[in-house]
Order: sequence, then C-alpha cells, then structure tokens
Amino acid sequence: MGLTTLRLVAASTTLALAFSASASAQSLQPPAAAQAGAAQAPGPVKRLSVADAVQLALEQNLNLQVQRLDPQAQDLTIAQVKSAWAPLFTTSLVTSNSKSPVNSFLSGATDKLTNDQFQAIVSAQQQLPWGGSFNIDWNTSRTESNSAFSSPNPSLRGAISLTYTQSLLRNFRIDNVRQQLLVSRKNREISDVQLQQAVLTTTRNVKSAYWDLAYAVASLGVQRQSLELAQESLRNNRSRVEIGTMAPIDIVEAEAEVAQREEAVLLAEAAVTRTEDTLRALVFDPSTPDFWDMRLELTDEPTFQAQAIDLNAAVGNAMANRTDLLQARKNIESSDINIRYFRNQILPDVNLQAGYGVTGQGGTQYNFGDGFPPQVISRIDEGYGKVLSRMFGRDFPNWSLALQVGYPLGRSSAEAGLARARIQYQQSQIQLRNLELQVATQVREVARQVNTNRKRVDSTRAARQLAERRLEAEQKKFAAGMSTSFFVIQAQRDLAQARNAELQAVLDYNRSLVDFETVQQAPVGGTGASVSVVSTSGANSGSSLSSGSASSSSGGRGGQGGF
Repeated sequence: MGLTTLRLVAASTTLALAFSASASAQSLQPPAAAQAGAAQAPGPVKRLSVADAVQLALEQNLNLQVQRLDPQAQDLTIAQVKSAWAPLFTTSLVTSNSKSPVNSFLSGATDKLTNDQFQAIVSAQQQLPWGGSFNIDWNTSRTESNSAFSSPNPSLRGAISLTYTQSLLRNFRIDNVRQQLLVSRKNREISDVQLQQAVLTTTRNVKSAYWDLAYAVASLGVQRQSLELAQESLRNNRSRVEIGTMAPIDIVEAEAEVAQREEAVLLAEAAVTRTEDTLRALVFDPSTPDFWDMRLELTDEPTFQAQAIDLNAAVGNAMANRTDLLQARKNIESSDINIRYFRNQILPDVNLQAGYGVTGQGGTQYNFGDGFPPQVISRIDEGYGKVLSRMFGRDFPNWSLALQVGYPLGRSSAEAGLARARIQYQQSQIQLRNLELQVATQVREVARQVNTNRKRVDSTRAARQLAERRLEAEQKKFAAGMSTSFFVIQAQRDLAQARNAELQAVLDYNRSLVDFETVQQAPVGGTGASVSVVSTSGANSGSSLSSGSASSSSGGRGGQGGF
C-alpha cells in the first residue's frame, strides 16, 4: 500500500470520526435546550409557562382591558333609559303688576285699576313603567287690587291638583321606553358574550404565540447544529488539503455550505425575536418595567400526546356554547322585542284620564253694607293657615274623568316598522341557520386538521429517523472511500430539514389541539358571525347580524411557525 493511499485512508477516517461525533452530539441535544444558548440582548429574564402566560394576558392584555369596559358602558345605557321613569320636579315663581284704565264706575277705582300678583307653583310629574303617568301641581298665589269692590283683598289662594293618565291599548304592555330598556338589556347580555369571546380568543392567541416562540427557539438550535456540522466539514477538508489528499478547489463547496447555514441561523434568530415580541405584546402591558428589554424563557417544552377526537360531541358542544351563535340568538330575541313593540303601536291610542283637586282661599274679607257704592261694615283677616285648612278639609273639591281615543287614518309608520321588523327577524333566522352550518363545517375542518397533523408527526418522525440513518451510512461510505463530501453535506442538510419538519408537525398538532378546544366555544381564525349591539331606537331598531365564512389555518405553515 503506497504512502498516498495511507494518507487518504487516514484523512477519511479522521473526517468520518468528526462527522460521527458531531451527528451524535446533534441527536442527543434536545432542541429546546438551544434556548439557553441563544444570543439574547442583556435584560431581565422572565420565566413563563403556558398557564402563566395565559394568566398574565387575562390580567394585562390591552384588548381585554378595552373589552371589559363595554359591559360598563351598556350598564350606563340601561341607567340612561331608566331615567325616563325618574320623577321630574319643577318650580315656578311669578310676580306681575298690571295697571289698566278705568272704563266703568263698577271697576271700583277712580283713576286707574291696579292689580299686583305673586304666584308660586311646584309640580311633580313621572312616567310609570306600566304605561301610566301622573302630574301633581301645588299652586299658591297672592293677589291685591285697588278696586273697592274686590274681596278678599288681598286674596290668598291655594290649590292642589292630581292628574293620572293610563294607556289602555297602545303603550299598555310595551312602549318606547320599555322597548329601549329590553333591547339595552339584551345588548348588555351580548357584551358579556363578546367579553367571553375575547377571553377565549386571547387565550388561544397566547397559547399559539407561546408554541410559536418554542418552535422558533428549537428551530434556531437545529440551524446552529447544522452550522456546526458544516464548519466541522470545512475544517476537515482544509486538513485534507494540507496533507495533499484533496485539491484546494474542493474547499469552495464546504465554504459555500457554511455561508448558507450562517444565513439560516440569522433568519432563525430573527424569527425568535419576532415571535418573542408577538408573545410579549399579548401577555404584558406596555407600561410594565423593562417591557422591551425583558427576555422570555419558556419553561414548558413541546410534547406530542395523541388525543382521541369525538367529532359529534364537539359539534353538539359548539352548537350549544359557541359565542357567535349565542350572540346571533340574542340578536333574534332583540328583533322579537321590536316586533312586539311595533305590533303594539298599530293599536288605537286609548287613554283613560282621571283628575282630582282641592282649592282653598283666604285673605282680607270685607263685609259691605247697602247702598252704592257699598260701605265696608267689617273685615275679617284670614291667613294662609286658613287656606290650607280649607284645602285639606276639601271644602272646594273638583274631579274629572275622561276617555281619549285616537287612531290614524291610512297606513301608519308603526305598520311600516312592523313589516320591516318582521323581515329583519326572518333574515336573522336564516342567517342563524347559515351560521350553524358554518360552525359545524369549521368544527369538522379543525377536527380533520388534528387527525392530519397527528399523522404528520408520525410520518415526519419516521423521515427524521431515516435521515439520521442515511447520514450515518454516508459517513461510513465516506470513511471507506466510497462517497464524497458532497453527499455527506447533502445528508446533513436533509437531516436538518427533517428535524425542522418534525418540529413543525408537532407545532401544528399542538396548535390544532388549541384550535379544536377553542372552536367549540368561539370562532377561530377570524371566522364566525360578527354581531353588533342592537339599536334601541324605536323606528330603526332591528338586528345587525352578518355571518362570517368558516375557515381555518392550514396544517403546514412553513419554516417559521409556532410550536
């Protein structure tokens, strides 16, 4: 055996041993451990589990903070509507003076007739929740005149009057205020469901972002291991060039491979920082100290645990608990309230009005003798206490009872509103059926993704094991002089891709499980019905329901997915 052949065997053996040691180290090191070696900017470290991330997000997420204010706003709307039933008190103080020319000797004045008056009125009125209303007035006045015939003069008067009006047909069972109140309460229930949906969606987004970051860190570890193998190959090729068993031109291929894998490491590092920012924005409030400098260290590692899927139970659960379906059903209930209101408004307006009042009078009372002009014989001074005594003694009572009937001639606006409300009700029912179909389709699609991703994990795991065996075989062939460094490098590249594919499959499986849990309670992927609060305006009230399309993310999301 010649010297050149011995050198070739020795160099090949050295290179094969180096490849074997690097590959063994790569297979033994867990991908998640690469997070500790990742290049991170200096800053405080925050250790997070999935449960911790979800809890922090429920406390600090800005979108949830905004959503929690909506039920409070709806409570204020209800209070504003109820204010229509609050009593209204009014007070009027009026003073007046009039001077008029004397046009008859019966005026009782010689030059001009003068009247001075002071009047105080206190009123209370209230609209009642059962379609009635009342009004109470307390009227007090003092009048003084220079007429010789006026008695009492000055005159004190007091009166109390009570008027009650009750609707008998229109506005009896429901009126505009009660319609607004019922719709506002329904909107309050919708805001609670929307808050529940926001919580579920945020929880899903946090879990997905958590696994995204876990995958990005694991993928960075794979890329760095691949770079180390390429650098080791380059060092061995240079050694072979130095001992004369390889031409210098053959180093170019190894240098090009190192450059490509350095680029892959840079892209993986950028993916880590990007997914870390996504998780940071979902979990923490921006006012948190060191918000941007904080480094997130994940404590939960991705695992693969196959779970059985009960599709029929999942569809039934979604039909009963999906937030978009609950909102749509409550919107239909609001439309039913509007139909009740407009059906009532087309009835004749029949009102029963009852009134009762008492009056009292006092002041300076004159007794006149015979003759003209009459002579004052005596006077009696009566204060305001006498006025009150006569009022509450019911010396001068009065009452009234009236029945008022009103109805429009021709087609009324209420009839047009009723027809419109009925059409909206039918539309909402059809949209609900369409939404139920979309929900069932979406649940089935997500369930299919779970099963598909479970099978992908098995297939990618087998592919990764075969790639490891292929690399081992190429290394042995290279050591025996039956292969070249090109095929060894290609096997290393295929192994890195297979490991990334396995990581991606496990990521997609975990994400699909999160989606399957969420899709039974809330829309995922921006799908489902978009239900807004219902207008409380009587003439324009109706449901606002627009169905979304059922869709979901695909199983494979490329190299920079979440775990």
